[in-house]
Amino acid sequence: MFYPMFYFDPTYVLILIGIVVSLMASAKLNSTYQRYSAVRSVCGLTGAEAAKRLLNTQGIYDVTIRRVAGNLTDHYDPRTKTVNLSDAVYGSTSLAAIGVAAHECGHAMQDAGDYAPLRMRAALVPVANIGAQLSWPLIIIGILLGGSPLISIGIILFSLAVLFQIVTLPVEYNASHRAVTLLDSTGILAGQEVGQTRKVLNAAALTYVAAAAASILQLLRLVLLFGNRRND
Repeated sequence: MFYPMFYFDPTYVLILIGIVVSLMASAKLNSTYQRYSAVRSVCGLTGAEAAKRLLNTQGIYDVTIRRVAGNLTDHYDPRTKTVNLSDAVYGSTSLAAIGVAAHECGHAMQDAGDYAPLRMRAALVPVANIGAQLSWPLIIIGILLGGSPLISIGIILFSLAVLFQIVTLPVEYNASHRAVTLLDSTGILAGQEVGQTRKVLNAAALTYVAAAAASILQLLRLVLLFGNRRND
């Protein structure tokens, strides 16, 4: 028999672990980013200028670099072939800005090179969005109906959103690796600047790891709750 799960049970600890891990990763990123946002690069290039130079060294001329509003809203859009840099990155000459800009260029290079994990992630976007939007409503309705199959459907949909986050990890780490390697080999950054920029990108990557871990723990909790109630 199924009962509402709005009560304390041991599986809540999984959610708490996910929250703590996410908060720690976010704090690490913010502190690292702020620290190296205050360090000006020796080359004096802005984030936008560094991005343009990196793309040109790879023979990528069909990608546009745009300025977008917000803080840490930087992203690469494969549909429009644009590297979108936030206000804090586009015109800044800091190590943090150049690192973030280079990371987004790494995604553009993945796109140009037909990087398999990037293609897989793009293919998962529609089902991941559906999973994220419908999973919890279905699970809650299923619980209210006393054990409807909707719970199982909701968990399956939630697992698709989790899968998307897992596939995202190699995509992000590879983009950062490409970024640091090129910044070093092209001479845009030199000496300890390379290591310092790597710290920024590693901190950013940890937020993806934390998000994936939190989602996996949430999925585990749902499976444990569903299995226990089904046995009852």
